[in-house]
Amino acid sequence: MVCVNRRDLGLLLLRVGTGAVLAAHGGQKLAGWFGGGGIEGTTATMEALGFQPPKRSAVAAGLGEAGGGVLLALGLATPAAGAAAAGAMAGAVSVHAPAGFFAQGGGYEYPAFLGFTAAAIGLIGPGRYSVDHATRHVFDQPWGLALAFAGSAVAAAAVVGKRAKGQARTRDEG
Repeated sequence: MVCVNRRDLGLLLLRVGTGAVLAAHGGQKLAGWFGGGGIEGTTATMEALGFQPPKRSAVAAGLGEAGGGVLLALGLATPAAGAAAAGAMAGAVSVHAPAGFFAQGGGYEYPAFLGFTAAAIGLIGPGRYSVDHATRHVFDQPWGLALAFAGSAVAAAAVVGKRAKGQARTRDEG
């Protein structure tokens, strides 16, 4: 008889749900799925939002969301997946922050929630019902966790900082 572990089942549900939402958003950015703008539309949006270079920013955001989401859903390379998705959401939070917290007013509530959830899954681990567990955690090592989150934090800070500097420069020139 197989004993179902509620914690592992809960992690599976959380991983798949969060991963699917992130993958769908990334699919909008990368391929234009689900009514998204694809790379061209996302590049134009990134440029309008002040991200430089806009095409590289569009690809990075799309890959962070889609790639991180798919990997989270599978429970594969979970620390890197959680870190990538959280980093992508940090950029989204920076865009929505001027509108305040609540999503109904255009605020950062939703991307923050996705980012915190992805980060938490990356830190907690994927649980028993995952590819990482099936592969004996080959891609889920403590050093990988530290490296993934440190790298994501540095990259997100650089991207958001560069955007903020560009916006300040534009305000000063205008």
